[in-house]
Amino acid sequence: MKSRPTLATWLGSLDGSRLARVLGARKDAMSPPEPRSVGELADRLQRPGSVALALPLLALPHLQVAEALAALGARASRDALAKLLGATDDETTRELDAVLEVLADHALVWPDGAGELRMAGSLRQAWDAPLGLDAPLEQLLAGATSDELRGMLAALGVTPPGTKPQRLDALVEHHSDPEQVVSVVAKAPAAARKLLERRAKGGPGHPQFIVLGTPGPGLEPGARWALDRGLLIQDRHGYGPARMPAEVALALRGPGWHAPFAPVPPSVRSASVTPAEVDHEASAAATAFASHAVSILSACSATAPARLKSGGIGARELARIGKAAQADDAVVRLALETAYAAGLLGRDGSRVAPTEAYDAWAEQEPPEQFAVLLQAWRSLALTPTQARDEDNKALPALADAPPCNGCLQARHGLLAAAAQLPAGQGATVTSDLGPLIAWHRPLAHSSLPKETPFATVIREAEILGVLARGAPSALGIHLRTGDTEGLGIEYRRLLPSATATVRIGADLTAVVTGTPSARLASLLDSAADRETSGTASVWRFSAGSIRRALDTGRVPDDIEADLAAVATGPLPQPLSYLITDTARGHGRVRITPAACVLHGDEPALLAELAAHRKLAKLGLRRLAPTVLISRSPLDTTLAMLRAEGYAPVAETAEGTVRIEKTRPRRAAAPVPAPRGTGARGSDRITATGVAKAPAPVDPNILAAQLLKAPPTRPEPAPFNGGAAFATDTEEIVAGWAKRLPYSDVRQLAHAIDAGEPITVEYVATSGNRTVRTLSRLMLDPPYLEAWCHLRDDERVFTLSRIHSVMSLMPE
Repeated sequence: MKSRPTLATWLGSLDGSRLARVLGARKDAMSPPEPRSVGELADRLQRPGSVALALPLLALPHLQVAEALAALGARASRDALAKLLGATDDETTRELDAVLEVLADHALVWPDGAGELRMAGSLRQAWDAPLGLDAPLEQLLAGATSDELRGMLAALGVTPPGTKPQRLDALVEHHSDPEQVVSVVAKAPAAARKLLERRAKGGPGHPQFIVLGTPGPGLEPGARWALDRGLLIQDRHGYGPARMPAEVALALRGPGWHAPFAPVPPSVRSASVTPAEVDHEASAAATAFASHAVSILSACSATAPARLKSGGIGARELARIGKAAQADDAVVRLALETAYAAGLLGRDGSRVAPTEAYDAWAEQEPPEQFAVLLQAWRSLALTPTQARDEDNKALPALADAPPCNGCLQARHGLLAAAAQLPAGQGATVTSDLGPLIAWHRPLAHSSLPKETPFATVIREAEILGVLARGAPSALGIHLRTGDTEGLGIEYRRLLPSATATVRIGADLTAVVTGTPSARLASLLDSAADRETSGTASVWRFSAGSIRRALDTGRVPDDIEADLAAVATGPLPQPLSYLITDTARGHGRVRITPAACVLHGDEPALLAELAAHRKLAKLGLRRLAPTVLISRSPLDTTLAMLRAEGYAPVAETAEGTVRIEKTRPRRAAAPVPAPRGTGARGSDRITATGVAKAPAPVDPNILAAQLLKAPPTRPEPAPFNGGAAFATDTEEIVAGWAKRLPYSDVRQLAHAIDAGEPITVEYVATSGNRTVRTLSRLMLDPPYLEAWCHLRDDERVFTLSRIHSVMSLMPE
């Protein structure tokens, strides 16, 4: 086998601008500390985690080409790839070259200068069976003996060469000729021919625990004939299905079969729309959301919403906030999640309360307020308005669910899809954008299975004014490109400044057109009840609302003066009468706080206690000649009186003398350690708190530094070799759960063998990530049958969808 250039060699041959493109496309490889040489950069780019971060950013044709290349194996030429994809005409060939250029910019595929293509070592592991094909014959026969190879060649009618490598090359050469494979299968018994044709079309079958060379009771009819000729290969270790080499499957699929390749995005039904129409609708949507967000966070400031024991804000609190802010559930969830991500809300024990950053945000103008929430929405690793899970159970808001990269990519895919619409055109039905989003981000989380694909994220974009009249607004265009300066210009143009005046009517209503300023909203919220919010907000005055203002310590004259200062005209007489009448009855009954009461039959003694200088800390106050109240608790008051030489006794709530008895002291129960902490987004936990992610590095500067560095050879990647598996279960799990590192494989295999429960991070078919605790594990590759504690039921899990394994935390 001839040697080919490594990734480091290819990167070293690039000029500065091309290398900067690679660095810009793979920003994950530039995390501190920065790579000091091209070799170190190449090592980072080939790590499995780096490849996993790059794949979700690719469009459908890029993933299709990468999958086809993974199916071809280690030695793949560009011509073979084009033939497999059916890229024969000039137009499709140019599109294939453009796709390969993008894959090269991501350092996933690169040319070796000899007509062949190289791919990152861990890229093929992204697919269990690319194109439904198994591994090439040479790889499947790596452990076969020389006698087994001789028997296969003899059954095919080929004279076996003398050595094992020669026999393997002869068998690979025979099966690489589609015409010879088809000719052999045409002469096969009917059962074998039917089995091979079914396996060629359907991909890898169900597991069969059969040892190579042993008939076994699990063989399908005709399988023995195919095994003897190397058309099917069984594993030597006693597990796994009989596998069909990729060359055999491709030959049986016929010359007319091609791997899917869709370089052209799907079309969307569109209609003409003017920029003025888009701006008008985007402005109305953004203004309404900004106004609702102010009301929602103001409601949280007035009464901090309580968190559920399981985490998050439940439906009852969401309904309360929505009623107070006159906003529907989707707007409430969107405002809460974006505010939490922006640091305007934070946990405060069992509640979620505004932070100090909220106070500064509340004083800003609506365009600046909206900008903070919009930028937070762009980077949210979740779908904030999703109210139901895959089992149709209600989801709380601010539940701190595991980050969902597919949800983030759905949002970026929407921005990319909307940007592809022709100028002056908007989607007639916005749901038509779903297939276009799927083309731009195939690995994105679309939505729940019963919903229209990407309906949730499209609705969020419409609420924020990012999408208007089926077309991207100026906000959406700048949000996609990351142009912060241009985005600032647009939201200041589209969103009006805050309104500082109110029109108060004789019907005791206050109407504010546009978004009220923070001072005006605070004043009206304190003295009136909000009825509607949006492009115009309405408050109504009542005896209860005026009483609420008086309860805060304000006097009637101040209330009238403050309202008159912001009113567009004189205050209506009915409002003045309402304030005066409510104030007349306010405070006729007074309630005094008291921690305990002192009483006795001697007024002189109680007067002495009230005047005692050393008892001033108790806060004694005389209500009657024989009654004192104390602001200090009973035991504190009792101790201080006795310390000054008095002889008081304590009473029970029933008025009887309390019998004092000293209780033996006991140590408090130890507090269990917390289960763990985490940081939202890209923040990380440090000893001093949450540290923000480092600032991005200019790819051009880093490219110049790398080109000047001396060449170094990268360290061999860990997936190229390692220690042998400790148990058969480990090897089975590693063969199917290819996303798991070896440490997680060992942990999962141990739990299966020992019958112990375990906690895993599982990605459902919808793309939604959940954390499941499993017990009663039973291995049935490629599946794992277990009792799911989350669903309280027996469930079947696909091993390849298990992304991480955690030790079961004690209750």
